[in-house]
Amino acid sequence: MSQLFTSLQIGRTTVRNRVVMAPMTRSRSDDEGVPSDLVALYYAQRASAGLTITEGVFPTALGKGYVRTPGIETTAQIAAWQKVAEAVHAKGGRIFMQLMHCGRISHPSLLNGATPVAPSAIKPAGQAWTPIGQVDYETPRALSLVEIAEVIRSYALAARRAIDAGFDGVELHAASGYLPEQFLSSNSNQRQDLYGGSVQNRSRFILEVLDAMVDEVGAGRVGIKIAPEMNFNDISDDTPVQTYSSLVEQLRDLDLAYLHVALFKPGVDYHGLLRKRFKGPYLAGGGLDKLRAESLLAEGRADAAVFGGAFLANPDLPERLRLGAALNTPDKNTFYTAGPEGYIDYPFLNETIVA
Repeated sequence: MSQLFTSLQIGRTTVRNRVVMAPMTRSRSDDEGVPSDLVALYYAQRASAGLTITEGVFPTALGKGYVRTPGIETTAQIAAWQKVAEAVHAKGGRIFMQLMHCGRISHPSLLNGATPVAPSAIKPAGQAWTPIGQVDYETPRALSLVEIAEVIRSYALAARRAIDAGFDGVELHAASGYLPEQFLSSNSNQRQDLYGGSVQNRSRFILEVLDAMVDEVGAGRVGIKIAPEMNFNDISDDTPVQTYSSLVEQLRDLDLAYLHVALFKPGVDYHGLLRKRFKGPYLAGGGLDKLRAESLLAEGRADAAVFGGAFLANPDLPERLRLGAALNTPDKNTFYTAGPEGYIDYPFLNETIVA
């Protein structure tokens, strides 16, 4: 039997297979960051994943970066996420919440007029998705040392709320050009204090956030996602191999639930480079198909495989992979729309056969 369909211990959680659902923003929350009732059904449909990682959830209102994205701060937000956790567990699934602070990848119209924050006051190229459409990003405000401590605490509190809402764990989103990667990367961090300059200093924010989350909910309930050289949201680093090697070596002794590495750029063998530097479960993702996923596991280069778009369009993806069945094609036009179309209406395999 393929290793994809064997169980795995991830922190405190035993998962029934090694097919992981990637975190994917779907924009099905209201303007207050409260997930709609459709969200619980969406994740329950996909609960056959060994582990489901939710879309990015802002830990504090200042971390919101897109329209109709969810938070985990208010009573209403927490109550909605509790329904999601209950729905997934009722199907026998396991679910982690991804915590995503967008930092400078935001806009005042999403933050009740506040200026987005970042390690340094450097305006990113590109446009924000706002209630009035796409608009140019603005120059962010550099966080003070006191404010950095407050943001770190907000991650810990968000982790606690997620666990109290019934989630099995939380994932720190340290990729895609959002706040943790803004601190890590040389083009977005030009600080002259203990959070800037050397690779060790630029790693400090991520490590302190993880320490705070671990202190709050335990290391076995905390994972992290990174994506070396993804370069999304105008992020780049002068020495990425050195930066990510150093970061992962510093993660080694934290006993985290897992390291999730998404790769989208050919070139450096980051899985080979980073897998040996991390002693816990290693989740590999980034455009995988079944053959590539099985190869990574068989070669010992990963412990589980993370699938994104395939899971979006195939709620029963593990079964389809097991049988070698055809896959539904995701509709890009409905990735970020507000309703059920392209969200909860993709057919299961048995429905496809009947049709």
